[in-house]
Amino acid sequence: MKLFQKLKGLIANFRLRLRKLIDCMLGNTYDYFLCFYPGNSGYFIQKLIKRLINKLNFDDHNIEKIKNIDKDSIVVYASKNKRVLDFLYYHTKLESLGLPYPQIGFDFRFFFLLPVKRLFQIFLCHMDHFFHHFRLNDAYATGYVTKELLNGKAGFVCLIEENDFYKRFIKATPDPLFLLIELQKSIAKPVMIIPEDIIYVTKPMRKNPSLTDILFGTHEKPGLIKRFFTILKKPEKIRVELATPVNLREFISRPEIEQLDSEFQAHRLRKHLVDILNRQRKSITGPVLKSRQEITEDILTRKSLREYLAQYALENNLALSKTHKKAAGYINEIAANYNLKIINFANWLLTWMFKNIFEDLVLNQEEINRMRETSTKAPLILVPCHKSHLDYLLLPYVMFRNNMPCPHIAAGKNLSFWPLGPLFRGAGAFFLRRTFKGAPLYSKIFAAYLEKLLYEGFNIKIFIEGGRSRTGKLLSPKPGGIAMLINAYNNGACNNLYFVPVYIGYDHVLEEDAYLKEIEGGKKNPETLKGLINARKFLKKKYGKVYMKFDEPLSLKDYIAEKNIDLSKISKDEYMRFVKSFGYKLINSINSNAVATPHGIIASAVLNCSKNTFIKKQMIARVDTYMNMLTFMNANLSDTLVIDPDNTLKSVINDFISRNFIELADEDEDDITENTVFIVKDNKRAILDYYKNSVISFFFNFAYTAVAILETDRFQFSSSDLVIRYKFLEKMFTDEFFFDEETTCEENISRCLKGFVNEGILVPDSPESDMFHITSKGLRKLKWFAAFLQPFFESYKTCLIYFEKYKADKYEGKERVKKIHSIGTKLYKGKIITLKESLSQINYKNAANYFTKNGVSGSQDRIQIEYYKNIIDRLILLTAS
Repeated sequence: MKLFQKLKGLIANFRLRLRKLIDCMLGNTYDYFLCFYPGNSGYFIQKLIKRLINKLNFDDHNIEKIKNIDKDSIVVYASKNKRVLDFLYYHTKLESLGLPYPQIGFDFRFFFLLPVKRLFQIFLCHMDHFFHHFRLNDAYATGYVTKELLNGKAGFVCLIEENDFYKRFIKATPDPLFLLIELQKSIAKPVMIIPEDIIYVTKPMRKNPSLTDILFGTHEKPGLIKRFFTILKKPEKIRVELATPVNLREFISRPEIEQLDSEFQAHRLRKHLVDILNRQRKSITGPVLKSRQEITEDILTRKSLREYLAQYALENNLALSKTHKKAAGYINEIAANYNLKIINFANWLLTWMFKNIFEDLVLNQEEINRMRETSTKAPLILVPCHKSHLDYLLLPYVMFRNNMPCPHIAAGKNLSFWPLGPLFRGAGAFFLRRTFKGAPLYSKIFAAYLEKLLYEGFNIKIFIEGGRSRTGKLLSPKPGGIAMLINAYNNGACNNLYFVPVYIGYDHVLEEDAYLKEIEGGKKNPETLKGLINARKFLKKKYGKVYMKFDEPLSLKDYIAEKNIDLSKISKDEYMRFVKSFGYKLINSINSNAVATPHGIIASAVLNCSKNTFIKKQMIARVDTYMNMLTFMNANLSDTLVIDPDNTLKSVINDFISRNFIELADEDEDDITENTVFIVKDNKRAILDYYKNSVISFFFNFAYTAVAILETDRFQFSSSDLVIRYKFLEKMFTDEFFFDEETTCEENISRCLKGFVNEGILVPDSPESDMFHITSKGLRKLKWFAAFLQPFFESYKTCLIYFEKYKADKYEGKERVKKIHSIGTKLYKGKIITLKESLSQINYKNAANYFTKNGVSGSQDRIQIEYYKNIIDRLILLTAS
C-alpha cells in the first residue's frame, strides 16, 4: 500500500513537472498551429527565399490596390492553386513594403519552414490537447484563425486543390470560405479578399499539351522544377498580378447570393474568385491557342454557315462542292496564323528598330493597366488612328511589352505580299479587301471569322478610318468594320465588347514624302518586296518621339443600354445610323486624346503667317498664343513641351531648316534672332500642313468661333450673334472635323469665348453679360485662329468652280477629284488661290461630297453655287491676315 502511495506521488510529481515544462514552453497560450508562419525560418531558408523573391517584379498598380483598402478591413489573399512558394513571396514582399502580409495559411502546413523550437511547441500543445480531449487540436474549431484575423493578421487561401476538396467533401472538414462568410456575418468591418496569381509562363496555352507540359506541368499549373527554373533563368517573364479586391459583405448582399445559406454562398464565392483569376490570366496570356486549321474547320462546319452556303449555291446555280471550296479559299485568304515564335522574333526585331529610329515611345502606364484590367471582362476592340504603316507594329508591340497578348489585327490585303504577309499572319494579322461590294459570300465568311475570334476571346485591332490619313488629321469613320463587330456581338459571339480608342502620334512621320506626292495628285505606290527592301533607308534617320494615349474603354453593352435601343428589332437604316453615331463617338474619343507636339505647333504658326516670308518674332507670337490656348484647354502636351518648351521649339525650328521646310532669307546670317527673316519653301507647304493638321483638332472650334466673330464686323457682339455662322461651318466641314453629338453648338461657342477672354482677345461687358468687346490686340489674334480654315475655304472654292463649269454626272469619283485638282493648279498659278496646301485631293473629295448632298451637282445649280461662292469668298477675305 505504501509502495502504491509512493508511486502515485511520483506520478503526480512528474505530471506537475511536465505541466511546468509545458507552461514554460508554451507560455500563456495554446495557440500553436502549423498554419501560422511567423517568418523566422532560419538564416539559410530566409536567405534563399529573399534571393528568389527579389527576382520577381511587383508593379506599382498592384501596390495601389492594397493601399486603397480600408485599414480596418480584414485582408485575405486568394490563390487558385496551392503553392507554398506563392505564400512565401507575398509574405516576404508585402512585409518589406509595409502592407498587410499573409501569416495565416488556410489548409497550409509549414512543417519544414518552422524552427525546431516552434515545432516542439506545436507538438506539446497538440499532445496536451489530445490527452485532455482525446482528439487533435484544430485551428478552425478552436476559433484560432478567426481570432488572428480579427487581431489584424492577413490570411491566404487556395481555391482549387484536390486533397483539400476531398477533406471538405468526404470528411466534412471546415471550408475556409465558409468560415470567412460566417465571420463576415458576425462583424461590422469588411472582409476583403484579394485574388492573386503568379504567372510563371505568360505564353497562351495550347489545346493539346506537349511532352514538357506532361513532365513538368502546364503553363497554368507549372510543377516545382519548372517554377524554380523560371525564377532562376527567366525571372523577367514572370508576372505577379493582383485582381480588384472583392468586398465579402457586398458579395453576400447581392440578391441572388443573399437568399442562399452559408455553405452554398461559399460555393458561389469560390466560383466567382476562380472566374476572376481565370479572366485575369487570360488578359495576360490570351485565350487557348488553336491551330489555323482547327479554327477554319470550326467556322466552316457551323450549322448556320452550312445552311447559308447551301442557299448561296442554289441561288447562284453553283455546285455545293464549288461553293465549299470557294468559302475555304476565302478563309485561307483572310485568316491569321498566330505563331509565338514569330511574335517573339518580332519583339526582338522591333525593339532594335524602334531604338534606332525613335528617341522615345511616350506612354501612360496607368492607361495600359486600366486597359488590361478591362480585358478581364470581355474582348477588347482596339481602335487607333492610322497615320503610318508603323501603327500596325507599334500597338501590338506595346501590348506585348506590357504583358498583354498581341491582338488580331485587321490589315489591308495590300500588305499580304511575300515575305511580309506570312510574317504578319504569324503576328496575328488577318487580311481584308478594300471593298466587299459584289462579294456577298466573301462578306459572310469574313463576318463568320470575326465572330469566331470574339467567341474564342481574342482582342481585335481595327482602323476605323479605313486607311492611313495623308493629311495629318483624322478621316471620317468607315462603318463597315464596326458594323460587323457589333453584329457579331448581337449574334451572341460574346457577352460584351470594350472599344478602346487609341491615339498614335509622331514627331516625324516616315511616309511624309509619299504623302506629299499623293496629296498633290500623284499615284500611290503599291506595297511590294522592292519597296520593303528600299525601306531600309529609314533606319538611317531619327524620327523623334512617338506618343500613344489609350482612352477609357467604352462598353458596347452600356452604350446600347444608354441609347435605349434593341438592335435586333430596328431597321437596317436605323442600325447603320446607330453604327455611324458610335463610330463618330470613337473618332471624337481619339481626338480628345491627341497630343500637341512641338512640330505641329510650329508648323501651324509658320503656315498661319500671311505670306511665304515671316519674321521669327511673328511666328513666336503665334506660338505663344496657341500654347496659351492649349494650356487653357488642359490639352495633352508632349513631354518636351511640358519640361522645356523654349528649347524644344528652338530645336524644331532648326529641324525644319535642316529638312529644308524653311530657310533663312539671308544665307550669310550666323545667329538666329527675333528679327531673323525666314522663307517658307513652297514645295514643302503640304508637308508643313500635314503637321499643322496633327494639332488642328484642338483649334477648329476656336477657328469657327473666330470666323463668326470676324463676320459680325463689329467690335461688340453677343454669343447669340455667332450661332448661325458657327452651325454653317460645322455642317460644311462635317467630313473635315467631327463635332460631338453630346455637346451643343452654344456650349462650344461659350467655351471658345472663355478661351478668348482668358487670352485677352475679348473682354465681357460684365460677368453676367452676354456681350463682348474685341480688344485692340484681339482682332489680330482672332485672324491667327481663323487662319486654320483658310486652306479649306480655298479647296471648297475650287470645288465650286468645278461645279460651275461642268454639268452633273460629267465626271464621278476619282475622275472628278482629278479634274478639280487640275482646276486648282491653274487657279494657284493664276494667283486666284494663294495657298499651295489647299491643292489637296482629300479636301476636294470632302468638298464634293458636301456640295452634292446640299443641292450642288453641276452647272445647272447656278443659284446654289453663287450662294456658297459668295459666302466662301467673304470668309477668305476675313481670314486673310
